[in-house]
Amino acid sequence: MVSVSRIAWLARHAGRQIWFRAALISVASVAVAGFAGIIARWLPYHFTGDIGQDAVGTVLGIIASSMLAVTTFSLTAMVSAYSSATQLATPRATQLMISDRTSQNALSTFLGAFVFAVVGIIGLQTRLYGGQGRVVLLLATILLIVLVVVTLLRWIAHLAAFGRMADVIDRVEDAAGSAMAAFARDPYGGGRPAIALPPGARTVTADRIGYVTHIDMADLIAIAREHGIAIHVEALPGTLVHSDRPLLRIVGKDVDEAAERALVKAFMVERHRRFDHDPRLGLIALGEIAGRALAPATNDPGTAIEVVNALFRTLSLLPAEAPPPDAELPPVYLPRPGIDEMIRDGFVSIIREGAGEEEVAQRVLKILAALGKALPHAGATTHALAEELRRNVRRVMQDEAALARTLGGV
Repeated sequence: MVSVSRIAWLARHAGRQIWFRAALISVASVAVAGFAGIIARWLPYHFTGDIGQDAVGTVLGIIASSMLAVTTFSLTAMVSAYSSATQLATPRATQLMISDRTSQNALSTFLGAFVFAVVGIIGLQTRLYGGQGRVVLLLATILLIVLVVVTLLRWIAHLAAFGRMADVIDRVEDAAGSAMAAFARDPYGGGRPAIALPPGARTVTADRIGYVTHIDMADLIAIAREHGIAIHVEALPGTLVHSDRPLLRIVGKDVDEAAERALVKAFMVERHRRFDHDPRLGLIALGEIAGRALAPATNDPGTAIEVVNALFRTLSLLPAEAPPPDAELPPVYLPRPGIDEMIRDGFVSIIREGAGEEEVAQRVLKILAALGKALPHAGATTHALAEELRRNVRRVMQDEAALARTLGGV
């Protein structure tokens, strides 16, 4: 039986897909256009005058031809934005661009208007509508025109920034910040902090190769309590798993094959990492954007500085210390992603590529010093990264005055 949490995750994942919203609106358009004649029979008022209902076929023909062109244009603009984000920022940002609600709503509305017009024209030609039905169809068409105009205006305004570098950085920062805030609230995902593995633990491995993108903790907790076992999770979201990489280990009595399959199914394994439950992916993507901006072919230190600021805001969401575990938590143990690894994920490419840029090196050194004060338990990592950057600056920077300003300005 699929748990409620998994159904909610699958529904949320499907809702971000571009086809899902378009399919829903298209089905709704078919329903409204197809049942206009049936709906008209239930109206208490009978329309006898001429309010232009005979012209609805002409209006629908205009909508059908224009919406097809607008839908094609919208698809072209979206693909162009995806390509721009991939080339200028990072391919990891593409999944965030695809799940953009404004672009999905625009494309879905235009496609839905096209479908509505086509179904309406077919109904008119097949004499599906009577006099009342034509009036209902006309009113629905007027409402549709208003919706299309409002959506088109929003879409035009949205295109001014969609896919630009600042937009991509903001999207990645928002995704990273959301995952980081969830991690800060509950570092162990509803389980207990990892402990030393007792002897005799049984290993459970994945049945496919890919990245863990989601762990259904409700299923793991239910299985642990039902069978009286302790579960030690080994693969967190973002971990590449295969037949030699354990998903989890079981301590206690042996479980049957059905329970073991249920444990494996609690781990969603996909080909690509996702931002939702993987705070490190957002930091890696931000670091990739900065590293590409600092490449000699691009040479855009301003973008790198924007990314450093975004990293600072994201990492500042981490608590100064891990919250104490609750003694009443279920016997499901999870490791905690290392804060030191998170900081390195974001800054390592910037330290490697930005040593020759005076303004970038200065900003990174200041941010690392501020992070060391905000997160005292990560002070050793921030200090080590700062020393690594200083060594790179001394090796790369040739101008003595710039070198003195960079290393002396912190």
